[in-house]
Amino acid sequence: MTTLPVHARPAAPAADPVDIAARRIDPSTLTVVRARHPWRWLSAAAALIVVAQFVNGLATNSGWDWATFAKYFTAPVVLQAMWLTIQLTIYGTVLGFALGVAIAAARLSKNPVLQTIAWTYVWAFRSIPLIVQLLFWFNIAYLYDTLSIGVPFGPALATFDVNSTISGMTAAVIGLGLHQAAYSAEIVRAGILSVDHGQVEAAAALGIPRRRQFFRIVLPQAMRGILPNAANEVISLFKGTSIVSTMAIAELFYQVQVIYGRNGRVVPLLMVATVWYILMTTALSIVQYYVERHYAKGAVRTMPLTPLQKARAHLADWSARARRQSAEHTR
Repeated sequence: MTTLPVHARPAAPAADPVDIAARRIDPSTLTVVRARHPWRWLSAAAALIVVAQFVNGLATNSGWDWATFAKYFTAPVVLQAMWLTIQLTIYGTVLGFALGVAIAAARLSKNPVLQTIAWTYVWAFRSIPLIVQLLFWFNIAYLYDTLSIGVPFGPALATFDVNSTISGMTAAVIGLGLHQAAYSAEIVRAGILSVDHGQVEAAAALGIPRRRQFFRIVLPQAMRGILPNAANEVISLFKGTSIVSTMAIAELFYQVQVIYGRNGRVVPLLMVATVWYILMTTALSIVQYYVERHYAKGAVRTMPLTPLQKARAHLADWSARARRQSAEHTR
């Protein structure tokens, strides 16, 4: 009797697909094996250990001086400084984006003069550091004692004293707003350019007015590209207001410096400023999330659940599961 080598043996007849399809498999008899993710658990454990060590250091290290932190966190002078920081952020954002939209429109126009002026503005204000711009506006009275409005190279209709007109707060708002406008213009321009030009052509072919084309077709789609970067700029501006402390404006960081310069409690006072910055940045991030969600309605068929909606859904599932278990126990 001869034995054929393995490679020479005839292959087993393949199973007939018809027979396989004809088999009826009961899904309840199948064994479901849960996927294992050991590296996830290891990384989570390592992260928890690091967080636990950090929290332990916060609780046990006396250098943090949480009593001083609690004393000054809601002190009236700190709250006033925080409100001034918020005001600087609001004024700088409104001025920056209002001027930025105009500059973006000028850069997108077909007028070469407007394009050149807008490009020069963006180039100049992005090239000069913010602190230099702020100090320049703060010391503008060294160059001009008065400001006049009237006929160019002719008589003045109105004259203003610079020292009384441009205060420290006004100089800070002007500097922050003009600096922000250069970056806002590029963000808005990029968002508008991201919209397919074919949609504008189709709208024009349908006879839709240009104003309605922009506000009904271009802008809602451009906002999806503008909002993330715009929100980052607003948050950066909020934190960047601390730079006006060089102008002796009593915003949050400056006021904290004044306090720890008197009592020597540097670390707890810095934590006061840090926590306030974190809280306000978190609030701005929440606003950004819901605004982006609003403008995403036309891009996705089903909107994802918000964190609050997810929590409610999990709570409803847990309640339904608990009711089913209690009903089974009572049978």
